[in-house]
Amino acid sequence: MWASLKNFLDSSMFAPHGICLLWDPGLIWLHVGSDALIAAAYFSIPVVITIFVWKRRDVEFGWIFWAFALFIMACGLTHVMSIYTLWVPAYGAEGILKAITAIASVVTAAILWPLLPRLLAIPSPAQLRETELALIEEGRHRREAEDMLRHTQKMEAIGHLTGGVAHDFNNLLTIIIGNLEIAEHSISTWTESSRDRLRRVIASAAGGAQRAVVLTQRLLAFARKQPLDPKTINVNGLLHGMSDFFQRTLSENIDLEIVGGAGLWQVEVDPSQMEAAILNLVVNARDAMAGQDHLKIGKLTIETSNAFIDEIYALQHSDVVIGQYVLISVTDTGPGMPKDVQERAFDPFFTTKEPGQGTGLGLSQVYGFVKQSGGHVKIYSEVGEGTTIKVYLPRSRQHTEQASEIERRIVGSKGNETVMIVEDDPDVRSYLVETLEGLNYQVREAGNADAALADFTEDPEPFDLLLTDIVMPGMNGRLLADEMQKRQPKLKVLFMTGYSRNAIVHQGRLDPGVSLLQKPITQAALGNKVRETLDKR
Repeated sequence: MWASLKNFLDSSMFAPHGICLLWDPGLIWLHVGSDALIAAAYFSIPVVITIFVWKRRDVEFGWIFWAFALFIMACGLTHVMSIYTLWVPAYGAEGILKAITAIASVVTAAILWPLLPRLLAIPSPAQLRETELALIEEGRHRREAEDMLRHTQKMEAIGHLTGGVAHDFNNLLTIIIGNLEIAEHSISTWTESSRDRLRRVIASAAGGAQRAVVLTQRLLAFARKQPLDPKTINVNGLLHGMSDFFQRTLSENIDLEIVGGAGLWQVEVDPSQMEAAILNLVVNARDAMAGQDHLKIGKLTIETSNAFIDEIYALQHSDVVIGQYVLISVTDTGPGMPKDVQERAFDPFFTTKEPGQGTGLGLSQVYGFVKQSGGHVKIYSEVGEGTTIKVYLPRSRQHTEQASEIERRIVGSKGNETVMIVEDDPDVRSYLVETLEGLNYQVREAGNADAALADFTEDPEPFDLLLTDIVMPGMNGRLLADEMQKRQPKLKVLFMTGYSRNAIVHQGRLDPGVSLLQKPITQAALGNKVRETLDKR
């Protein structure tokens, strides 16, 4: 065997490769240099693989790298042997080395092909990034849900507390009022002067007790434990009947406008509690505007309309039911509320008024009444821009038909135009972008007017529609639209707002007849309004 191997490796009968090249120096060193560089590159690859596998021991299929490194190393040695055989005809050794390389390559290939499906299943960087973003979004939604749950639990806990306090307090009031009445009847035998004095004292005490009765009613309203006597009513008629009272409640420097929606659905609520809730909203708006310059005329707008709450809005608010509602919007031109005040506005006893100027139960009563009636209440406010409180009351079951598919369906609203969305709330902006992209529109987005203008300056490719919020920090939506239309005269504009339409128009922010989309924005309303605005001549 050794003799056969020795004969196989014997090179004395062969001529080196250099003879084939006629020992031409140029050709010789071209081959030497090329093979040397290839060999060096091949030898460096296993070094890199070794370092990678050593540092990343958690990498799946790491053993495949060792097989690949062996194959690459063998390839490098064949090029070294090619240099050697230029002068030494060791073709037997070269053949053995090539056979080893062939075996290593076949084994590596045989291992890799069956593993290909599993290797392809490993997520790509783009897929990992997408998963990461999805996890971030899921985490954000979870935090929002946890915050909402904590808020709901807090409100329920306060509700239980106030309900219990109101119950016990009513018992005490019964004793106080009852004994005052007994005392009043018992003074018939007293002298006239003493009777007058005692009557005044009793009347004062009774007045205080009656105020306490009102207080407990508000507590019970917030706790959603007040007895209700629901009746089917038309909100427009109720507001019309209260208009004179509203005028007397407001100061002379506040204008009142009531805009009743056409074809308004009926609601099933307790009329007296409904009146109390509306009055609380009016008084709250009046007090908000009271601190302004006495020369400035305030504006209070009460507006009604039919509304439909869809799945998207209901998912964002766990206590909201999908369906048909009557919307009552109360808008003032006061100083507006910062975010922290909005978050606590419905908490009982919370008030921003001076001590002694309010109980902090007005909006709490509204909240409790609306929730007990199966509705929803939402505050829209910007500092320096006023406040709109929107009350959603379910359409009366006696007159409610199944919500038609027209209300849920986005009719003929798809397109391929480009829409620039400008909205300072990132969650609202994300919802708008996702909805319009789902309708095949090309979407550009910005968080404020300055960012939108900068985007247009950087990429002046014209777009077909500007969809912008009206009230934003810095430049408002109206000024942004004016500036954009100077640069692109044929640009169409669709405004969005959380305020009521009439309040926005009459406060001079918009001209009558402009395209306006009121929040909350359903997918159907968004798709149809965008299509309608784009199709306008």
